[in-house]
Amino acid sequence: MAFVDADKLSYEIFSILESKFLYGLDDPNKLFFPTSSSYSSAGASPRTATRAGGRIRILSIDGGGSPSDALLAAVALARLESSLRRRSGDPSARVADMFDVAAGSGAGGVLVAMLFTRDHDGRPLFSATDALHLLLSESRRRRGRGFSSRRGLFRGMFRRPGSFFRRIFGDATLRDTVKPVLIPCYDLATGAPFLFSRADAVEADGYDFRMWEVCAATCADASTAAVDLRSVDGRTRVTAVGAGVAMANPVAAAITHVLHNKPEFPFAAGVEDLMVVSLGASAPAPAAPCAAEFVRIAGEGFSDMVDQAVAMAFGRRRASNYLRIQDTAFMSGNCTPKTTSSAEAAERVLSQRHVESQLFRGRGKTSERTNGDELDRFAEELVKEEEWRKKGPIPTVVLKQVMTPRTSSATTATTVTVTTTISTSTTST
Repeated sequence: MAFVDADKLSYEIFSILESKFLYGLDDPNKLFFPTSSSYSSAGASPRTATRAGGRIRILSIDGGGSPSDALLAAVALARLESSLRRRSGDPSARVADMFDVAAGSGAGGVLVAMLFTRDHDGRPLFSATDALHLLLSESRRRRGRGFSSRRGLFRGMFRRPGSFFRRIFGDATLRDTVKPVLIPCYDLATGAPFLFSRADAVEADGYDFRMWEVCAATCADASTAAVDLRSVDGRTRVTAVGAGVAMANPVAAAITHVLHNKPEFPFAAGVEDLMVVSLGASAPAPAAPCAAEFVRIAGEGFSDMVDQAVAMAFGRRRASNYLRIQDTAFMSGNCTPKTTSSAEAAERVLSQRHVESQLFRGRGKTSERTNGDELDRFAEELVKEEEWRKKGPIPTVVLKQVMTPRTSSATTATTVTVTTTISTSTTST
């Protein structure tokens, strides 16, 4: 017990000294905050009076085995964003406003890029609703050009490095994001996963890549052809296949990035300092196993193991600090009919009862609340965190800044695309 108390005292002393010398706070009263009861729900401990920083908010989106999985995450994020706007009273609030870090694999990486890349006015290129409408609009356009299968349609949309990505992002690079992003792929040249990171891009030109190429890399189909790309300065080369090969669920990478990145997240000492929303993939309809299905099963099994291990790492705080949304229909035998559209299937997932992961104990405990209810509950916690930060004199996150930011030509083209795509929507942006 003495060892634990010494650890706690050392952390408190370090926090005070860091606050004083990094942020110039000489008033001891400003280094402490009153206990807040608003965070004591579902087994979470109230914020202690000696905690100088807030909780780091992480968004993670799985890649899944099919590009259509992007619609599951897009529908869930549109629901979350609507709840954030309602609870914050800000009709222009974006998902990117309420998260500090975003990680996405495969189609999930495309969504992260869409929601966190900066527009010409410094705001995110897309709201979650705009991104969803653009994906649906593009899918209808491609279906009109002769794509008969939904799977084939979305494969062409995400896994071919062509005009779709270029039209959205133009010349924007990893540096042109409003928050830190992490988007993985598998590099055939080194035989290891490669993580595209804003933090690395800001540190060195050799790790800054064009966003449209990053999206192509994380979605590259290993069964067809790899994607060759170079950093903006040409120094770093990656021969990429899709991230589903090695990192379909990037939540663990996002958590370790935060906990070991003290310059940007100085007060993140453990999982008690994190809030995580992890969006999984939709369940596949039963089919005769083929090589592609075995790859998908392996990737989803790995994703589930990451989810369960992360849930156990949160311990008793996983009910309040960690939320995982995933389609469980396949596990229960109630698979989506083939005639159901991807958007309808995603809405069905939100109406499912929420399942909490338990390590090596099957699918875990089933909640009385739905996945949609859990998203609404977490939205309230995200808004509370944002409001708490506005009252504190010490910044929770200190992002590295680009000394000579590049101007991107992506924003003009994207603005035209969004305006045309969502002109029939009544959602305010």
